Amino acid sequence: MTEVLQFRKRAAGAVVEPRPIPAVPDELNRAAYEQRVRQQEILTELGVLALRGTPFPELLEHTARIAAEGLRAEFAKVLEYLPEQNRLLVRAGVGWGPGIVGKATVGADLESPGGYALRTGVPVISNHLENEERFRTPELLVEYGIHRAMNVILQGEGTPFGVLEVDSRSEGEFSEQDITFLQGAANLLGMAIERQRMERDLRGALDRQQMLMREVNHRVNNSLQIVGSMLHLQGRRADSTDVQLQLQQASNRVTAIARAHNRLYRTDEFTRLDLGAYLSDLCADFCEATPGCEIYVAAPEHVVLSTDRAITVALLINELITNVAKYAYPEGMCRAWVNVSRQGRTITLSVRDEGIGLPPGMDESMSRGLGMRLVNAFTRQLNGSVEAKRRKPGTEFVITFEVES
Repeated sequence: MTEVLQFRKRAAGAVVEPRPIPAVPDELNRAAYEQRVRQQEILTELGVLALRGTPFPELLEHTARIAAEGLRAEFAKVLEYLPEQNRLLVRAGVGWGPGIVGKATVGADLESPGGYALRTGVPVISNHLENEERFRTPELLVEYGIHRAMNVILQGEGTPFGVLEVDSRSEGEFSEQDITFLQGAANLLGMAIERQRMERDLRGALDRQQMLMREVNHRVNNSLQIVGSMLHLQGRRADSTDVQLQLQQASNRVTAIARAHNRLYRTDEFTRLDLGAYLSDLCADFCEATPGCEIYVAAPEHVVLSTDRAITVALLINELITNVAKYAYPEGMCRAWVNVSRQGRTITLSVRDEGIGLPPGMDESMSRGLGMRLVNAFTRQLNGSVEAKRRKPGTEFVITFEVES
């Protein structure tokens, strides 16, 4: 046997000398020693599985299996307490025949070994069931010829979940060290049960919040659509062409915001929007509302912005397209190209047309028109910049800004 050397200091001169001690005491059986080591390994494995979020049924089965392995027993089971029946249901197990797991029950009263462990929290060892006088032996154990059994409480969501039990047909005895191992396994499983309860509660709270947010966005969307429709109808009734145009533009602006809320209540994400998909919807609606207008959108997927910034971008694009339809093509049949690109943290938006172009000498930053004033205001909200480029033919407006941190 390999010896471990232990060094100790002498009182004088601090001279060290080796003193051999055995790695394993002679009186400790090698098989028993290896079993204790394996038990520690098993508890570590179970702890990892519990922290990993293993599905609950799988975790119960695994706990039963390793409990039997750690105690070199043929049988093990996880018993769930059913208060309305005052019984313990076999939820998971190893070694049992068909029709036991998920169906068989044992008593949960103080006369039952499992019931006693459940109600008192005291581990129960019955090494000689045929001579047991403290408790009655459950019929299930008699049927399978169980000679010895051990039960420990299994904590759950504030109240005990049930009992973890190991059974064996073989002669021998379960010891206090075996109780320590089994209770350790039960405690790890109880921790997983509590964690899954907390996760379930959090998911429930999140689902309720999402439902409320969808309802809020749905109602806001409906309200905005009503406002947009009222502006549109009022514009059609107006005698002045200029008033009709102004009310139509106001309706388009309200509709752009309503469209964002429409996308929000149809998804689980309330704080962010995919910019490309959002602008494609916006331009499609604009074309539908403006006969003779064609808009082509090119945008990569997954350019995502916060909802507030995405709405600002949408309003900005809406104003630029409105200007294209109003000024670039005075004879109608407008065409425009909307492009979105991203380079690092910089997003570039452009709206290009092939119309008559900007008037000579026009400074778009100084324009007194409402449309360009809104474009400049929205660009400032994005902390970005806007530039008008004269093309042959037409004009291109280019907006750049940084994505959020």
